[in-house]
Amino acid sequence: MTACGFMHTEMKAMLPLLLSPDADVLLKQEIAENNILLIKSEASRKKAVAEFKRRFNAVPRSFWEWYDSVSENTQLWAMFFVSLKTYRIFFDFQINVVMNNWNGISQSATYNDILSEIYQISSKNAFVDGWSDETKNKVVSSFITLLRKVGLLDANTSQLFSPQVNEEEFAYFLKINEAWFLEACLLEPYVINRIKSFAL
Repeated sequence: MTACGFMHTEMKAMLPLLLSPDADVLLKQEIAENNILLIKSEASRKKAVAEFKRRFNAVPRSFWEWYDSVSENTQLWAMFFVSLKTYRIFFDFQINVVMNNWNGISQSATYNDILSEIYQISSKNAFVDGWSDETKNKVVSSFITLLRKVGLLDANTSQLFSPQVNEEEFAYFLKINEAWFLEACLLEPYVINRIKSFAL
C-alpha cells in the first residue's frame, strides 16, 4: 500500500507485461532494466512490481480485458476498485468511514476520521496492531491520496463528492456481481438505478 501508492499510469503501462504468457521473465527484465517504470532504485522497482502483481491477481483476468476496452475515466475508477479488492483495510476505510460519513450530516472525511478507524481496526486485529504509528499514518495518507486521485475528496476542505461516471461502462460491476462498488463510489441512488438499466 505505502511502497507503491496508487500509480495508475504505471500499472496501466505494466499491464501488457502482466498479461503476457512470459510475465515472470518480462517483469524480472523490467526490474533490471527499468524501461517502463523509470523508478531510480532497483529495490523500489522490486516493491512496485510485487504490488502490481498483487493488484493484477486480486481480480479475474477478464477484468483486465474489460479494463483495456473502457474510457480513461472508467479505468481510473477500475483501479480504485482494484485497490479496494487488494487491500482489505482500504475496503474497510471506504465502507466504515467514507460511506458512513457520506450518508451522515457532514458528508466529509478527514485524516483524523481515517486514523480513528485504523486504531479501531488495530484494537481487534493483531497484525495491524503490530504496525508502528509511522506505518499507520502512512497507510492513512495513502488512502486519503487515493480518494483525492479519483475525485471523491476535496484536498482543501475534506468534503466528499458524488462523481460523474460513464454509466454504461459502470454496468460492468453489476455484471460481475460487485454491486457494492457503485454505493462505495458514493453514486446517488438515481444514478445507480440508471446503471442497472444498462446491466439488463
